[in-house]
Amino acid sequence: MPKVDYALMYVTDDSIKDDNSFFHILEASLKGGATIIQLREKTCDTQTFYQRAVRCKEICEKYYVPLLINDRLDIALAIDADGVHIGQTDIPYAVARRLLGKSKIIGLSVSNKEQAEQPNAQAADYIGISPIFSTNTKTTDLAQPLGILGLKEIRQIYKKPIVCIGGIHKDNTQEIIANGADGIAVVSAISNAEDPEAATKELKEIVCKTGTN
Repeated sequence: MPKVDYALMYVTDDSIKDDNSFFHILEASLKGGATIIQLREKTCDTQTFYQRAVRCKEICEKYYVPLLINDRLDIALAIDADGVHIGQTDIPYAVARRLLGKSKIIGLSVSNKEQAEQPNAQAADYIGISPIFSTNTKTTDLAQPLGILGLKEIRQIYKKPIVCIGGIHKDNTQEIIANGADGIAVVSAISNAEDPEAATKELKEIVCKTGTN
């Protein structure tokens, strides 16, 4: 598998129903330096998800940036995405790996140290600590935020890349990277920004500067 840069993952905002706005923000994030994209659709029908995925792949390929599909292995297979991001209650990691093959990226959400110690997490290409801080982006049953202390505990027992998501913005990104995360995943910090490209660029610069210190 090629080396993946997990510095800045833009997770698409499924509250944006207008495709023009949706893809404008996606491309702005890529111009600003997003290193990986995760297409997340929780409410639309399968056909709409598929159509967005096809277009997302075309845009991501133009910028040579990997595209992951959230949860939906069928969509990932249908468009030959670069991988999937799955949660604790989604399709088991072993099944996803068998169907996707060894060359694809598989990330797994974890909400505590115990989940990070499990075989699924240890086998995944990266884990997403979710949530690191409180967030309003996801409205369904979220675990308690792990915070910096939780990140540091997981970093001690997890050797592969860690990406944090949840309540992340330019003012707390440095702290996250300084305490062991390899990257951040953001939704509203980009999608709700007045200038998504500039917001992405600013976040990327913080991640890269902190990561080299």
